[in-house]
Amino acid sequence: MSTRGRRPPMIEVRHSPIHGHGVFALRRIRKGTHIIEYRGDRVSHREADQRYDDKDPADNHTFLFTVDAKTVIDGGSNGNDARYINHGCDPNCQSVTVAKRIFIEALRTIQPGEELAYDYQIQRDADDSPDVDEIFACRCGAPSCRGSMLEAPKRSRKRKPLRRNPRECGAARAKTGRDMRRTALKSGG
Repeated sequence: MSTRGRRPPMIEVRHSPIHGHGVFALRRIRKGTHIIEYRGDRVSHREADQRYDDKDPADNHTFLFTVDAKTVIDGGSNGNDARYINHGCDPNCQSVTVAKRIFIEALRTIQPGEELAYDYQIQRDADDSPDVDEIFACRCGAPSCRGSMLEAPKRSRKRKPLRRNPRECGAARAKTGRDMRRTALKSGG
């Protein structure tokens, strides 16, 4: 059997400085490449919850990947090396869904030896414990690290009051297009 024409593997699993095991590039991976499919048992959300009912709430280790409103992939059962890709706040990969299959895709060119990471954006729930951000603390070390593997908390948007320049009060000046839009917004017109 000839090995001619076969490309060497793109990735390997080994110890990670981020957490436990990680996935590392063995060769250059171009931006947009589907590196690996996330595999495991395909189960309902209810089944996924039942499988991990007895899990310690302080354990942040998860191999569950939501496909859609009905399906979860449990990479901890019949999973592949994709389950070892760690979270990163400045990721070089992203997950993409194609025909209800999850692939890990390169966001940029990845060099040999570089660890693969994508932003987990784990969903927050109303019944999360108060220390949920500590449980799912991020260890990526990126300058832009938000400190958590969870999705960023939703912040209520408050409208900023319009600021007036005190020098303009009472002074006659020509209104620019921007000033007219601002006036229209203030007056409701």
